[in-house]
Amino acid sequence: MFTHRKSATIHRRRLPLAAASLAAGALTFTAANCGSPSGSAPVPVPAATGDPVSAQTTALGTILVDGQGRTIYQFANDRNNLSNCAAACVIDWPYVPAPDSLPKSSPGVTGKVGSTTRADGHRQLTVAGHPLYVFVGDSTPGQTNGQGINLDGGIWTVVSPAGAPLANPSPAGAATQDTVAPGY
Repeated sequence: MFTHRKSATIHRRRLPLAAASLAAGALTFTAANCGSPSGSAPVPVPAATGDPVSAQTTALGTILVDGQGRTIYQFANDRNNLSNCAAACVIDWPYVPAPDSLPKSSPGVTGKVGSTTRADGHRQLTVAGHPLYVFVGDSTPGQTNGQGINLDGGIWTVVSPAGAPLANPSPAGAATQDTVAPGY
């Protein structure tokens, strides 16, 4: 009789665990299949073009990405081609290095592409005078996890093709995007 109680106890413990596993699996399946709103096309993932900077469509609209397709950001505390992100800041927000020879034009980029020399002597890519960064929290192309973060003493925003920070980016396919005054 003792064996019977033990197996009944084990059976009762397994049943809620199995139900919880099934529910978690269904939730995962549902979330994985809900990438885009009903009836809309999926948002394209930026491609690795090899260009130092290009404008591509993401979930936040058309923004700048680096040569690997990673989202590019600006730091609100930067001023007049001067990066104010150094030391520990650069660990979370690596700067986009400027190539030895700046491109005459970049795909979809309407702002002037340039560079600035950082305090450590390295050259950093700029668009419309804004130093550019990527975010370590974006592990794959198309992610925009750094958008709107207030970190290292300022706001971080994705960048429009003209080089302006996008405070309230529009979803892909929307007609307008709100920009933040450049602060220069």
